Amino acid sequence: MSRVYNFSAGPAMLPVEVLKEAASEMLDYQGSGMSVMEMSHRSQVFQNIIDEAEADLRDLLNIPDNYKVLFLQGGASQQFAAVPMNLMKNGVADYIVTGQWAKKAAQEAEKYGKVNVIASSADKTFSYIPDCSDLPIDEDADYVYICENNTIYGTKYKELPNTKGKTLVADVSSCFLSEPHDVEKYGVLYGGVQKNIGPAGVVIAIIREDLIRDDVLPGTPTMLKYKTQADKSSLYNTPPCYGIYICGKVFKWLKKQGGLAAMKEHNEKKAKILYDYLDQSKMFKGTVVPKDRSLMNVPFVIGDKDLEAKFVKEADAAGFVNLKGHRTVGGMRASIYNAMPIEGVEALVEFMKKFEKENA
Repeated sequence: MSRVYNFSAGPAMLPVEVLKEAASEMLDYQGSGMSVMEMSHRSQVFQNIIDEAEADLRDLLNIPDNYKVLFLQGGASQQFAAVPMNLMKNGVADYIVTGQWAKKAAQEAEKYGKVNVIASSADKTFSYIPDCSDLPIDEDADYVYICENNTIYGTKYKELPNTKGKTLVADVSSCFLSEPHDVEKYGVLYGGVQKNIGPAGVVIAIIREDLIRDDVLPGTPTMLKYKTQADKSSLYNTPPCYGIYICGKVFKWLKKQGGLAAMKEHNEKKAKILYDYLDQSKMFKGTVVPKDRSLMNVPFVIGDKDLEAKFVKEADAAGFVNLKGHRTVGGMRASIYNAMPIEGVEALVEFMKKFEKENA
């Protein structure tokens, strides 16, 4: 069968070029006589894979030398606990809640200390990013936490919050490597890779070295201590070897595309095609304040549940899959990550025009 256009919020599309290359190496990786799935994480062959992946990521993001790159497990959700366990020295943290994942992270952090929700967009179903230019930052806050791109609600910080000198921690799962990030503006940025970078099962954390310390909260599991992972260069225990290998291939693919500035330009073009249509359509409506729209996740509605169900069903049959919105908000959502080609978005818009005409 031919490949579909997969608009899933994650796990998401991977570049076909990367999949073909991985397929060609499935049984024998570079003359080793085995698949990366089978090789020891202690072998020199795998050491070369993880070293090269880290070097390419550092190159793509211009990661300064005083930041560690960790390839971890447990997904982004496990970091909801790891962040306060490692960083809550004063037992206080400020959270900006702009969606489901920031909300869950704040709730998890409450188990370990005092959490202040210093801004939120819950009042309008997370359809905008609040003004973060002059926040009531707690003097004792160990860090300020954001989810930079909101997968479910389709919002994105276009400017980082003014943290008034406090450490910024960001979950960048759904915008990771979709555009340049100025790493030095963050103390910690982390993200699950299953949207823009690789298969589910890997989370990448980029952490400033002064935040990697022994004095973590009492009871912090050995595996959740950043120092444990940093001291062993992500090899304290068996890492998700095959996932890291695919991430490494995607880093090379991104460099081949021209790097993150080129990706941002490409992603802006893609998103514009869909947003321009939504803005003039009489049937479909975007749900996000235009200035805060994500380039990665585009939620939209018709306003008629039966018609929305019909649209999702017919789209699926036509090869546009996973367009159903998140169960908490309904409607539809097109996730158009790095690997989604422009042709996929153009084809979706043509399908939407046809559906609108036939169901007007």
